[in-house]
Amino acid sequence: MSPSNHVEVLYVDHHSWLTGWLRRKLGCPQSAADLAQDTFMRLLTARETPTLTEPRAFLTTVAKRVLFNHYRRQDLERAYLQALADLPEAVAPSEEERAIILQTLVALDQLLDGLPSPVKRAFLLAQLDGLSYAQIGAQLGISIATVKRHLNKAALRCYFAL
Repeated sequence: MSPSNHVEVLYVDHHSWLTGWLRRKLGCPQSAADLAQDTFMRLLTARETPTLTEPRAFLTTVAKRVLFNHYRRQDLERAYLQALADLPEAVAPSEEERAIILQTLVALDQLLDGLPSPVKRAFLLAQLDGLSYAQIGAQLGISIATVKRHLNKAALRCYFAL
């Protein structure tokens, strides 16, 4: 059975169950429907779909990851909107600029996901705050050589993501 046929069978057999499970988690039928679709899209775009003996357990695992990303995006969006609220109105970005910045933040968050926290912090301090290696080292309490290693690790992640 081809992967798309396998996902089609999973969809037909378990979509309504998964949507109900997500609805109980979220309390919102529209968000549950969206995240159920995202779960199946993730399966369709996966390199391989394993042969399943417990399809609901598998779907639950994938849906939990989708749900985690959903909550993470909400947290990121809230933090961004709070930062915008703190800006003077004269320098606040337009709605279009806000959308572009938020998309960029989400993409950057996904790109850096999985890197150790000190590596992410060093990268963000260098890229967003423009700090020097010495300033980053002082702020994080690490040596300049460690800062360089952290930034190289983050740069490699960015390079291979392209």
